[in-house]
Amino acid sequence: MKADKAKIVDEVWDDARIDGFLTKAPMGNEDAEFSILLHAFRSMRPEDFARFLSRYRSLGYSTEATNRQGQTLCQIISSYRNVEPFKALLRP
Repeated sequence: MKADKAKIVDEVWDDARIDGFLTKAPMGNEDAEFSILLHAFRSMRPEDFARFLSRYRSLGYSTEATNRQGQTLCQIISSYRNVEPFKALLRP
């Protein structure tokens, strides 16, 4: 059986690293805005995600971007555990 991924603490999220998420190529055939948002959510802690969203929104991107099924990130994660801080940040 494969060991679980090691927990990383005190990871550095400087401005350059956060900005790097804004130029990520879309995953598969997903909308570019949605794909950027999803990738950041999957990678960041809430405080880093808040900083990311400030830059994301300043580019005119919407937190209401949808996947191919028409779902927003907030709709997708609504059943996840421990996502309330992320959901609060995603609200317009």
